[in-house]
Amino acid sequence: MELKNDYNEKYGTFYLEENGKRQAEMTYMFSSPSNFIIDHTEVYSGNEGNGFGKQLVKAAVDFARGKHLRIIPLCPYAKSIMDKTPEYADVLS
Repeated sequence: MELKNDYNEKYGTFYLEENGKRQAEMTYMFSSPSNFIIDHTEVYSGNEGNGFGKQLVKAAVDFARGKHLRIIPLCPYAKSIMDKTPEYADVLS
């Protein structure tokens, strides 16, 4: 399983891919030069319960830390994970 992040100056997608097929993805958009909004997280059928969603949230947090960005988690899943994980508080906007 490979975790990837494709993005440009406006939008991005973190995704998990296996054998050229996406297994889960999280989309986001930049709301300012210092913030991005996570708007959707989806784990594709058959992959539920494997922790893929949590891996995507962690990837977003690591990305935010590496780029000195803040996250606005509008996606209910991402918000839930971030609220339950105190270690992620430093990147919340």
